Amino acid sequence: MSNRFAARILLITHVALRVLFFTIVPLFLIAFAVHAIAAAAPDTTANTIKAVRVWPSPVYTRITLESKAPIRHELLSVKNPERLVLDIENVDFASVQQEFTGKLLPDDPFIASIRAGRYKPGVVRVVFDLKAEVKPQIFTLKPVGEYGHRLVLDVYPALAIDPLMALLDKPAAQQPEVPGAARKTDPAQTGKTDPAPLPSATPTTAVAENKPADTKSEGKNGKGSGVARLITVVIDAGHGGEDPGARGHHGSHEKNITLTIARKLKTVIDAEPNMRAVLTRDGDYFIPLGGRVEKARRVKADLFVSVHADAFIKPHARGSSVFVLSERGATSSAAKWLAKKENDADLIGGVNIAVKDRYLAQTLLDLSQTAQINDSLKLARSVLAELGAINTLHKAHAEQASFAVLKAPDIPSILVETAFISNPEEEQRLNDQGYQEKMAQAIFQGIKRYFAKNPPLTRPVVTSDASSVTPTKPAVTAEQPPIAKRISVAIN
Repeated sequence: MSNRFAARILLITHVALRVLFFTIVPLFLIAFAVHAIAAAAPDTTANTIKAVRVWPSPVYTRITLESKAPIRHELLSVKNPERLVLDIENVDFASVQQEFTGKLLPDDPFIASIRAGRYKPGVVRVVFDLKAEVKPQIFTLKPVGEYGHRLVLDVYPALAIDPLMALLDKPAAQQPEVPGAARKTDPAQTGKTDPAPLPSATPTTAVAENKPADTKSEGKNGKGSGVARLITVVIDAGHGGEDPGARGHHGSHEKNITLTIARKLKTVIDAEPNMRAVLTRDGDYFIPLGGRVEKARRVKADLFVSVHADAFIKPHARGSSVFVLSERGATSSAAKWLAKKENDADLIGGVNIAVKDRYLAQTLLDLSQTAQINDSLKLARSVLAELGAINTLHKAHAEQASFAVLKAPDIPSILVETAFISNPEEEQRLNDQGYQEKMAQAIFQGIKRYFAKNPPLTRPVVTSDASSVTPTKPAVTAEQPPIAKRISVAIN
């Protein structure tokens, strides 16, 4: 009896196992195959990376990830060796691989390599191998203009570069000879005489009390041979990096034209014995508007010149213009429209609003701009007079509006619209090397005319030896009292 019962149990077990094997196992295999196929196929629900852009510069490197939806992310800093680890959630891995490939330049000052992989389900990990310790910033930007959602990673050096010390550390080099830089203009050709030449600077490694900037010191020949310090002009090439600026009919980008003209202007100014120029940017990368002002103040600039190429909705608009700051509204609807367009550069280029320079913000809020605006108008008139000799003037007088980039309270500042890039004829001229050189020369001659009538403020001579800086009293003339006196603040 017991044997028959045991046989039945074995038979039932055998049948059950066969049923399980021929039903459950195939179902399991089918499910596994479906999962494998789904994993291999692109996830249509995942966020796709539309573009990755890497903008290296001596100041920082910016990495921008653009997508159709906001990117959820987490950033980690890892030591030994130095790395940044960026985890991004619910993104298509194939799009990450494709867009990062070939974007990093070998000479990037901060990033050695970039690699990406699947970290865990739903998470792609991007690793940035670094060349040195860095101080990263990461933030998101909402869609604006032609851009979708953006995740921006800014990689700054752990020790920020001081623009003044960088300027002082540059080795003294023989100034290059610039065509036309020392050549005087023939009055018969232009109907105008050259501005009075600026006195050449007296080279010195020691620091003594400065003379007024328009007072000449005795040279070897007993005659005036120089001023007590160099005149520093900051040249701002408008736009850059993520912010291309205006586009011409033939595809020219304003950011490229402004940088070319700015470099040529720097070369001309550097060739003048008692002047030097500093660029806010010397490559295709973005600098926030406030950062441009801050750099000018840190190098103790005497002038600030922002170079742009105008654009308008109608292609027939033409001519050069010069703008200065206004505290009381724009002088025309066109000036107001242009100021808004230029101020929107921070929205397009991308600014981390969580990081603010409290010192700069407080300075710009507290100090009156009246004295700066008066000096800026004088500079604008001098530059306009020169621009009129090489191009049609869009307006014969300087216009005013609330340009954020012109808000340094103690530096006369102008914005030069070299020509209309939206005008096909002027776009062609803006890309012509000869016209670019003429434009640089015209702006330079306008600067010289301004300083011939408005000597720069006297300041301490600054050398790389910090202990050798000697404060002096500002020179005051009846014709041109310094800005610091007129707004009752000390400028160190």
